[in-house]
Amino acid sequence: MESNPVLLESKSSPINLLNEMQQLRLLGHLCDVTVSVEYQGVRAEFPAHKAVLAATSKFFKEVFLNEKPVDGPHSNVFLNEVQVADFASFLEFVYTARVEVEEDRVQRMLEIAEKLKCLDLSETCFQLKKQMLESVLLELQNFSESQNSEEESAACPSTVLTAKA
Repeated sequence: MESNPVLLESKSSPINLLNEMQQLRLLGHLCDVTVSVEYQGVRAEFPAHKAVLAATSKFFKEVFLNEKPVDGPHSNVFLNEVQVADFASFLEFVYTARVEVEEDRVQRMLEIAEKLKCLDLSETCFQLKKQMLESVLLELQNFSESQNSEEESAACPSTVLTAKA
């Protein structure tokens, strides 16, 4: 008698995998690429894993798939006009699926996501910018409504008195 197939699926495995890859990167273990970034004379180098970068960024995927085999097992990639803090945040995002940045850096993160063709980060930044805009619009609407009600109260004090009577 043949049994029916069952699905074995782990909800924690993807996040565990990301966490382990992040730990390997932070310790410099099994890293096969060094990404050098420079912006206005400030330069830094970041060890990383080609597979993680290629899986999360179409830019890196194109770079690594077009490498010549004579380059050796370790690659070097140079990114000009990318701020060190922004690339560090990009790496944290692709290795953990989350990163905390200041509100004024969200636009820069969106720009680096677009430059590196990282759809997940682009969508995340876009959604956050949308939420921030909606929040500002709601505050403006509430402020406008409170101003209107104050003006109406000041213009019609007799109506308020009559209503109380």
